[in-house]
Amino acid sequence: MAVKVSIAMVSMLREALATGGGVKYKRLAEAIEQGIHEGAIEPGCKLPPHRLLADSVGVTVGTISRAYAELERTGKVVARVGDGTYVRQRGMERARDTGFRNVSEEPRGCFDMSRNQPIPGYDAAFFSQGLQALALDPDAVQRISGYTEEAGLPAYRQAGAQWLSHQDFVAHAEQVVCVNGAQHGLMCTLMALLKAGDTMVSEHLTYPGLISIARSLGIKLLGVAMDDEGLLPQALDDLCRQHRVAAVYCTPTLQNPTAAVMSTARRVELVAVCRAHNLLIIEDEAHAVLAQERPLPLSHFAPERTVLIASLSKAVSAGLRVGYVHAPQPLASRLAAAVRASCWMATPLVMELATSWLETGIARHLLGQQVVEVSRRKTLVLGLLEGLEYSTHPHSPHFWIKVPEPWRASQIEAELKQAGYLIATAEAFAVGHGAVPQCIRLSVCHSQGDDRLLLEGVEAVAQALRATV
Repeated sequence: MAVKVSIAMVSMLREALATGGGVKYKRLAEAIEQGIHEGAIEPGCKLPPHRLLADSVGVTVGTISRAYAELERTGKVVARVGDGTYVRQRGMERARDTGFRNVSEEPRGCFDMSRNQPIPGYDAAFFSQGLQALALDPDAVQRISGYTEEAGLPAYRQAGAQWLSHQDFVAHAEQVVCVNGAQHGLMCTLMALLKAGDTMVSEHLTYPGLISIARSLGIKLLGVAMDDEGLLPQALDDLCRQHRVAAVYCTPTLQNPTAAVMSTARRVELVAVCRAHNLLIIEDEAHAVLAQERPLPLSHFAPERTVLIASLSKAVSAGLRVGYVHAPQPLASRLAAAVRASCWMATPLVMELATSWLETGIARHLLGQQVVEVSRRKTLVLGLLEGLEYSTHPHSPHFWIKVPEPWRASQIEAELKQAGYLIATAEAFAVGHGAVPQCIRLSVCHSQGDDRLLLEGVEAVAQALRATV
């Protein structure tokens, strides 16, 4: 139900402006909060649009935006991208947090196609063998039983450099910092190299973990326009002329969620824009390792300003929280200091196991199994998507599917959830409050085994989408 700008509400807010103390947006926020507390504004109702309320009360749109942001910060309201601001109901999750969960909070009976993660099962035997071998190696036990250098032991860093290197790009161990997964690496990068109040740019649709970290650290995140190859360099250039931008985050290979891959020419163009505006580049390769013949990373074209982040978590084992950050030499010590500040060091036990897997070829073997199984599953369900508009990549673990007009992705998501199927919508990946494409992400990375469940799940998605036409 929508809340109109009633005379009573306008009167309440004007009185707060006339009699209260402090800055205007906080007076408005406090008045709305009081109205919610007293029941004058009901849980679940929609607050007036920013401009409409601003005109009615006699303040700027920016003042209303800041008041709503303050209410969202304190959990009183929920801002839904492209939909509006709603008074929070009991048990309602903040929309800004619902797109990023490690484990589904839905009933166990739901078939989950909303997450990208390694298809489990292949790594179990190697875990068992590796831990047993570790227990019988006194030198290894000694290494993992104490503190290590915050950047990681030399052998760990060398293994990380091996994992990051491909084609003509050679990562150097002295530039590698070991972290507890790519998410931790991203957090350490932002902690070390940016500060609260800085502005960073990412693709308009981006990794939800970035959105969470930027918000937690007080970093302003702006979304930039995309096309079939990902981030548009010209759009980034335009944005930099309007704002003081410190860094750009992007996923040039197997972009999440669109599965786009930047051409070499686009990478060169993007680097030129970043140099022109002196931007730090943060490059995410967590999924890129699934692409066997992927283009050279941005780190190859701009080694002096690019921080490259990768992990084993998306391609080898979700539980092996091991990641690597490769940075220009002058920045490596700052990243190591961020590791020390956040957790002292990457966990030696898993670093030791990961190093063994990388040195013996087990990690590459598991990666190869993931690539083969993802391809097999996508081939299995491809015919079910016939007639729908979607994009993907041969090595991407998901399909990015357009929802036919006039339907919304959230409606499809809700319908499938009622039927016991989970998918992700574009809203979970959206930066800012601009228009969001009506698309869903469908992943084939459910638990290893029953093809029947996957076929039934994809068929349910296809039927829901065709029913909208």
